Amino acid sequence: LYGKKRLREIDRRIRLLTKRLELAVVSDPVVHHGHDQIFFGATVTYVDDHGVERTVTIKGIDESDSAAGEVSWISPIARTLLKARAGDELTLVMPDRVGSIEVLCVSYPAPPADDVSC
Repeated sequence: LYGKKRLREIDRRIRLLTKRLELAVVSDPVVHHGHDQIFFGATVTYVDDHGVERTVTIKGIDESDSAAGEVSWISPIARTLLKARAGDELTLVMPDRVGSIEVLCVSYPAPPADDVSC
């Protein structure tokens, strides 16, 4: 009885992951190279209201690693930063308080140089 229940849970998870894979699209942040507006894949440097400067990269839910300075696009900081530009002052709503941040720098990875050999 418990084995069948566990098998149903595993099958449900497999269906969920299969659907996510079918809908997944590879996003190339190089497309936005040179823009100052914040989109998915941007590396953003901002300063908070305490004067602490931080740098974060906006990534997907499954690939973000907070220890490496990567945040999920659904995190409060990323939702606040999305569509903003360098120089904007934003209001960051956090569970325990409301703060302000100022966007200092927005960058995207540089496109690979065309290495043409003669």
